[in-house]
Amino acid sequence: MIASIRFQPTGKVYDFDADEQLGLKPGDLVLVDTARGQQVGTVVSLRDLMEGETADGLKPVERLATGRDLALRQMLEDQEAEVLAHARGLVAKMHLKMKVVSAEYTLDRSRLTLLYASEEKRLNLDGFAAQIRRRFPGNVDLRRIGPRDHAKHLEGYGACGEPCCCSRFLEQFAPISIKMAKTQGVSLNPSEITGMCGRLRCCLDYEAKQYEDAVKEMPRRKKRVRTPFGEGKVIDLQPLRNLVVVQVEDRRVEVDADDVELV
Repeated sequence: MIASIRFQPTGKVYDFDADEQLGLKPGDLVLVDTARGQQVGTVVSLRDLMEGETADGLKPVERLATGRDLALRQMLEDQEAEVLAHARGLVAKMHLKMKVVSAEYTLDRSRLTLLYASEEKRLNLDGFAAQIRRRFPGNVDLRRIGPRDHAKHLEGYGACGEPCCCSRFLEQFAPISIKMAKTQGVSLNPSEITGMCGRLRCCLDYEAKQYEDAVKEMPRRKKRVRTPFGEGKVIDLQPLRNLVVVQVEDRRVEVDADDVELV
């Protein structure tokens, strides 16, 4: 039995060997040993091994989380807030070009992870890490995150008025290209295609495949075509409606793609 476990509300899902945990079900909080130390995670789903698949290399689910585990996690979350405030104070004091986004302890307190955002790829943070360890003894792991992960932690709102997809349900980021916006006829105005992270909006990927499939059988813009209304030039496409917008002399007409022929 394989258990898929998530450690953050919209974080990545990891597989663990749950063969020894009878009665485990989705939604259960469990204790597992990860590469970073002990952590409490939520079971997202359970499945049997597929034919030819083995659980070799997967770490086991140790047990269900107890009330003591959850109380300890809450206590650590309170301390994480203290760490975060201290770290941000150090950043201002040391004039570092970075922003500390979050702090997280493993349940066994073996490691403290600080996530930070910075436009500079190479920062000398030895002094910063030493100051953190002086106040909060233990292993300190500093991890730089990109603009999209930064926005995910901020949990802001998108141009649609809804909470950002990344902080609501996206587990990982898909590659987004300007071609996706062009294919869908979206305005290329930067304010209309970029999110609060300053990168192209993740939602451009949602219908990209449908648009790409639809335009394969349609003429390209600026091509000369024959239509039931006469010969003209393609000025726009409406792929999901299977319509081609053609300029025929001084008229702008919408024609079904099946009724259009290239000149």
